[in-house]
Formats: sequence, C-alpha cells, structure tokens
Amino acid sequence: MEFDDYLAQKNINAVFFRQQEPETYEQWKQVFEQIHPESFTAQKKFLLNDIRRKYQLR
Repeated sequence: MEFDDYLAQKNINAVFFRQQEPETYEQWKQVFEQIHPESFTAQKKFLLNDIRRKYQLR
C-alpha cells in the first residue's frame, strides 16, 4: 500500500497535507514504508485525528 492511498483511507487529503506540512509528511512517509499500516495507525492514532481535521478529504 502506498502512503497516499493510506491517507485517502483515513480521509486525509495527501496533496494538501504534503503542501502545508512537507516535513511532517516526509517523516511519516518514511516511517510508514518501514512498518505495517496497522502499526503506523496505532503509533500515530491521535496525530492522525488532528491531521484529518486540518486536511479532510471533501
């Protein structure tokens, strides 16, 4: 699974996230590529909610 696909599943607009917070996006992408998506979700659960509120898919 690609990171942008994962973000879409979590109802996060990857394009806006990448544009507005490129450092965070790249850090998360590197971590995502190293671990299982479920582990990533568990690790970033509360942070994902904040990002979802800021960059929600419409």
